[in-house]
Amino acid sequence: MAKQKKQSQGTIAQNKKARHDYFIEQKFEAGMVLSGWEVKSMRAGKAQLVDSYVVLKNDEAWLIGCHIAPLTATSTHVIADPVRSRKLLLNRRELEKLVSAVQQKGFACVALAIYWKQHLVKCEIGLGKGKKEYDKRHTERERDSNRELQRAVRSKGKDD
Repeated sequence: MAKQKKQSQGTIAQNKKARHDYFIEQKFEAGMVLSGWEVKSMRAGKAQLVDSYVVLKNDEAWLIGCHIAPLTATSTHVIADPVRSRKLLLNRRELEKLVSAVQQKGFACVALAIYWKQHLVKCEIGLGKGKKEYDKRHTERERDSNRELQRAVRSKGKDD
């Protein structure tokens, strides 16, 4: 009997810039429509979410700006477009929530992460409000103070 190869679990790509630029109010999980070479590239960890965002049009959600680098081993008859628009799969109710929040309340819809859920690729979408410059500085200050506190706790534990 041949052993089955384990699926790689966890995060494929994260959009750290989105968490820095937005207050994330609500998160949604969406499936992604991908072709075969894209899934193979994601297994190899060749995906990036930098500067990607979600567009809502015609009652559908589209991921724009996600870069999935094609592998060199993909077949030559496939023309790989690394930054093509990819359709996101959401329930009707979730789509209506996203559309109403973006249109009426001034939220932005951004992609936060791409990850494996069992054998499927999922995209985490966040509804966020933009941070002002002073909010970003405040968040950075908090992070630095927490880091200093953790260092102090660790160094005190080593002295004992």
